[in-house]
Amino acid sequence: MEKISDKQIRSCFINASRSETAKLNLPANFASLDWESLDFLGWRDEKMPMRGYLVIRTAGKLVGILLRAPEGGGGQKRRVLCELCRDVYSEEDVYLWVSKRAGQSGRDGNSVGTLICAEFLCSANVRKEPTVNEIEPDPQVVVERQIHGLRERTERFLARVQG
Repeated sequence: MEKISDKQIRSCFINASRSETAKLNLPANFASLDWESLDFLGWRDEKMPMRGYLVIRTAGKLVGILLRAPEGGGGQKRRVLCELCRDVYSEEDVYLWVSKRAGQSGRDGNSVGTLICAEFLCSANVRKEPTVNEIEPDPQVVVERQIHGLRERTERFLARVQG
């Protein structure tokens, strides 16, 4: 992902009001992010932990969506798979993040949700090299396939929000 500015982030949301984007808090490590290793920028708001943000560049355009985490941080603990990175080895919590649909549909109260890593660590998860085995002798090929899958599934979720 290319480096983006605070102003670009605040102006790219498709399902949030101007006041909501004005109040968003950027990630604490925003100034030091390794942009080349990110497929999307996702983070939880430090001051409003039930709120998350996901920003992705798709078709040359920057698009952001505002997300809500479940009340109570996820409720009963159980192992579920993140729909974006699908990392079966991750020990991270996974939440059902919910997003208002864009446009009139969202203003009418319609929303969509998907399971995403609670701390949006998907880009790091897909870059973990697997051990060499007979089925997949080249770990780099596996990593590239995982990165491609992450981007594809993230864009599919974004399309559902755009509705």
